[in-house]
Amino acid sequence: MRNLYNKLVAFFHRIEENIAFYPSIISFLGFNFAMLMLYLEKRGVSSFVINYVPELVINNADTAKTLLSFLTGGIISIMVFSFSMVMVLLNQASSNFSPRVLPGLISQRNHQYVLGLYVATILYNTFTLVGINPKEDSQYQLPGFSVLLGIIFTVICFAAFLYFIHSISQSIQVNRILENIYNDAKNRLNRLIEGEQKNHKSCFPSTDNWHKYYSTETGYLQTFALNNLKLLCLKNEIKIKILPLKGAFVLAGVPLFLVNKSIDDELKEKILENFNFARGEIVLDNYALGFKQITEIGVKAMSPGINDPGTALNTIDYLTELFALRMKKRDETIIYENDQALVFLTTVNFAELLYQVLASYRTYCNHDIACVQKLLIMLKYLLLQKIEEDGYKEDLLKEAKNIYQDAQEALTNDTDRNRIGELYQDIVNISKE
Repeated sequence: MRNLYNKLVAFFHRIEENIAFYPSIISFLGFNFAMLMLYLEKRGVSSFVINYVPELVINNADTAKTLLSFLTGGIISIMVFSFSMVMVLLNQASSNFSPRVLPGLISQRNHQYVLGLYVATILYNTFTLVGINPKEDSQYQLPGFSVLLGIIFTVICFAAFLYFIHSISQSIQVNRILENIYNDAKNRLNRLIEGEQKNHKSCFPSTDNWHKYYSTETGYLQTFALNNLKLLCLKNEIKIKILPLKGAFVLAGVPLFLVNKSIDDELKEKILENFNFARGEIVLDNYALGFKQITEIGVKAMSPGINDPGTALNTIDYLTELFALRMKKRDETIIYENDQALVFLTTVNFAELLYQVLASYRTYCNHDIACVQKLLIMLKYLLLQKIEEDGYKEDLLKEAKNIYQDAQEALTNDTDRNRIGELYQDIVNISKE
């Protein structure tokens, strides 16, 4: 039962990021509410409201049908306009920043709620309109209360439209995009660090002679159902080492995981079911993607077509905070249960992450004195922070040397070279303390 629950939770998290998930739920609620109101109208809810506040209830069939038709057409118009504007802004974001930021913009919950509200109101108004009896009957009571609710929902849609315009114009700004990516990566790192603090430091056994098993799917290795994997390890008395990095593109037929003893095909299939492959990348599942996306925005800002050093400097500020947080995490990620090391996750180590990020900046920013200074100031700041492993200081010093050497070759002004030399010397002195 627990295994089934964990699978359902993992499945829910996968479909939750789909742009149609919440709109579908809200639309379904709108349809069911329309059916409920048709039932209540047969029970005389409109007659009850007329007895107390007759001014609020429309009691003319032609007026009600015309009004609902007009309001439904208006909602369809603003919905089409809203998402036409979204496509234009997403195209702009892709051109100016990076195509990788688009999934985060598309899957924003507030925009999904607005879309769901539009569709739910359209469905409600449509079925309320269908429920109006066109025949003249002295005993027939027009569903005036339902029509009133349709007017109220339409007014709410207009308010949501104004909010949507404001929200999408804000979310497309580079500072907001960087902040959202930073927050997602920060939250993911904090959860990992908290998990490490609850566990004991222990060595995972050597995996040299372990049995190797291969992937049956192709795609980005997005997430693992770790709770299920832990249960399988405890139940079958095995240990697992996951080979690819989270977020890596895995081809069918390549080694996927190691097990400390031979397992049958049934258990192998159960283990494979807990690997989630996708064609997209989500920062909430993999903090390294946050570093990657922020770096891409900064590097693109330095391209000749955009030429925005200010944005590049902002990206370095966000990366400084993320690296300071990453230095509080160990390079090895081991999943425990009852003080037993059960699952080893292959994760990108600090040295590789730092190199990949700074290599891009060194390539495109070594001619800009402001960016080079900012990068060296970042490394100087990181050397003064609390670190989880002593080797991190050597990695920082190595990257500072790389930046210094590239800048000396790219910069032609002696004053700029001297400034860079002074900063690099400060970093060397701090590393010796």
